Amino acid sequence: MKKIILALVITVVTVFNVSAQAKYITRTGQAIIYSHTVAEDITATNNTVTGIINVGTGEVAIFVPVQSFQFVKALMQEHFNSSNFLDSKQYPRIILKGKIANFSSIDFSKNKKYEVSVEGELTIKGTTKPVTENATLEIENGKVNVNSKFIVKDIGSYGVGKPKGSKKNNVADDIAVTYTAIYEKE
Repeated sequence: MKKIILALVITVVTVFNVSAQAKYITRTGQAIIYSHTVAEDITATNNTVTGIINVGTGEVAIFVPVQSFQFVKALMQEHFNSSNFLDSKQYPRIILKGKIANFSSIDFSKNKKYEVSVEGELTIKGTTKPVTENATLEIENGKVNVNSKFIVKDIGSYGVGKPKGSKKNNVADDIAVTYTAIYEKE
């Protein structure tokens, strides 16, 4: 009986130890957003994106601090963080949580490039919607380089956009996003 309990304890400790070590993280990911409107093109960069890849499950999470987006014009940044747009005081983060769909094909121990698809949920300004986004993962010398370009369609459906009654066309319907990051083993 003691041998069975000892074996069970060793198995549980091993599983928890592997789970605890099976993550890659970044705290310096970069998100660039771009929109084109009749009034002007808008670009902003955020270099403080946090991300986690769980190599045991294929789950991913990306946390984008809204107030960390930097714009060329201070007024754009002020509008972006206001309640009419992202309302960064009430909704401080944009969150993408999901799972790598073709996760079983990835070998994190070998230098190799993989085209992957992440299926999950994107939350912007308190509104969560299902998404499927493509990305490139490149395993290189124990690090994971992630690159993705995608479109957030119908940004107004997340509660982001021009004030009610406004005739200005200063917010595009779709926002282009470029995400790059280097993840390191935790």
